[in-house]
Amino acid sequence: MEEIEKTSNTSEYLKGIVLNLPEGPGIYQYLNKEGVIIYVGKAKNLKRRVYSYFSKDHQSAKTRMLVSKIADIRYIVVNSEEDALLLENNLIKKYKPRYNVLLKDDKTYPSICISNEYFPRIYKTRKIIRDGSNYFGPYSHVPSMMALLELIKKLYPLRTCHLALTPENIAQRKFKVCLEYHIKNCKGPCIGKQSHEEYMQQIAQARELLKGNTQKVSNALMEEMKRLAEEMKFEEAQKLKEQYMLIESYRAKSEVVSSVLHHIDVFSIETDENTAYINYLHITNGCINQAFTFEYKVRMNESKEELLQLGIVEMRERYKSTSKEIIVPFELDMEMNGVTFTIPKKGEKKHLLDLSLMNVKQYKVDRLKQAEKLNPEQRSVRLMKEIQAQLQLEKMPNHIECFDNSNIQGSDAVAACVVFKKAKPSKKDYRKYLIKTVVGPDDYASMQEVVRRRYSRILEEQGELPDLILTDGGKGQMEVVRQVIEDELHLQIPIVGLAKNNRHRTSEVLFGFPPQTLGIKQGTPLFHLLENIQDEVHRFAITFHREKRSKSQIASALDHIKGIGDKRKTALLKTFKSVARIRQASLEEIAEVIGESAAKSVKESLSESK
Repeated sequence: MEEIEKTSNTSEYLKGIVLNLPEGPGIYQYLNKEGVIIYVGKAKNLKRRVYSYFSKDHQSAKTRMLVSKIADIRYIVVNSEEDALLLENNLIKKYKPRYNVLLKDDKTYPSICISNEYFPRIYKTRKIIRDGSNYFGPYSHVPSMMALLELIKKLYPLRTCHLALTPENIAQRKFKVCLEYHIKNCKGPCIGKQSHEEYMQQIAQARELLKGNTQKVSNALMEEMKRLAEEMKFEEAQKLKEQYMLIESYRAKSEVVSSVLHHIDVFSIETDENTAYINYLHITNGCINQAFTFEYKVRMNESKEELLQLGIVEMRERYKSTSKEIIVPFELDMEMNGVTFTIPKKGEKKHLLDLSLMNVKQYKVDRLKQAEKLNPEQRSVRLMKEIQAQLQLEKMPNHIECFDNSNIQGSDAVAACVVFKKAKPSKKDYRKYLIKTVVGPDDYASMQEVVRRRYSRILEEQGELPDLILTDGGKGQMEVVRQVIEDELHLQIPIVGLAKNNRHRTSEVLFGFPPQTLGIKQGTPLFHLLENIQDEVHRFAITFHREKRSKSQIASALDHIKGIGDKRKTALLKTFKSVARIRQASLEEIAEVIGESAAKSVKESLSESK
């Protein structure tokens, strides 16, 4: 414990608490000088866990900040790790400590209620009233809930009115039947047309459906249907057959695995920088009875394992799950009484885990899209972080430059540089280059000339160097750029090659020396960004090349005519727009612009050059 004494920001008071902590499982709470709980944690060994906060220098700035704020420590000893998990979850929800993960759950999802009445009603609600009613849910996927309610409505003609259907009121004939009775959606318990016993049998079957026990109800209907058929009650048997077919149709749509898999919880997790997304599925008789994805706002660099443990406790408590098997994607240092944790590698349980993973990944994508609509710059940051991660760069590539050459058999050779800042084109920084030192069609030499000119000037003027250079080409282009950047200019700028296929579309992203193909999937936002940069530099280079070629063609037709200088050439082109139109014009029309003598020279020269 000598290290604790050396820690400058740990008072004698805190040292006394830490040294006397018990070594069993429990909960610890950190309080600031105002007496506010700022962090709640659980531990198998309280003394060892709390001691770890004060005995070393933490890499995480968030953890260092937390430790600096601690003015008091409280703890609660419990019997087991499972008790610690439950208590931690409840305390976090109660106090919402500043440095704990925060469950982002501002939505109120609907549930299905079976009311606590003499003739119960079944309806959807967002309010949970503790009056003895039974609630099933909540349902995060509302269409699934509505499909279940619609099935119950078709199977059982239950009442939907709000009348106080007590035996006394019914006996006193206080009510009259409504339209629902006349259209056969209700059997009229309000006037004694349906017995309480029959009504409650239907409620019992509906309750089984809401629990997910569709096979149990289906089997019971089949047995009753056979009995009625044997008694020659074919009309009643037909009605039961219709109910049976409705349930079987619903089962076919909702059952995802064998009905042998019963009463199982499935959890999966995805994370990004500050958020954890956790998906929960509850399986009953092969059907998904509950499905929910929720978010934790990460505060203290918690691991996936820690976050998933919190999620498991939260969801099982919320949904009152007593499943004895929990399917998870990786091993957890977690024990729960009578519960088995399974990490499936194949089979139907693996199918359930894959389904959960698919849902949590889709939820994460949807949330990112929503956030990016509200804050478009967030998408740019995400793309730059993806590039940084793929290339293992020291910093985000906020400033990217890309080069391309353009020529026809070496004539009118030009090059272009486009600049993207924060994943957006910065057109004011685009640059055009005439190739000066290269004769003939030599793309490698042209690229070296342009890169050398570009970055030599930036170095001389102490300008801004890019975080990343893209070359419109493969390994060869990357190597010639590297020779200039590293060998000549002694700069350390990462270089990426964008190779094209025989259809002239970007097909490979290359990085490193020797260059290796990066596994960036085509069609992803990151691949589209790199492809867009490449298309943009190609467009810019081609446009510049066409402009130069067009000017050179005009120059060859007018520049060598005796008596035609820049002013007369400009006047002719301004009036006639092109050399072809000057050829077609009469001597008198040309003379009106530049005079009769010069007009004759133009007509003669252009006639000879046809």
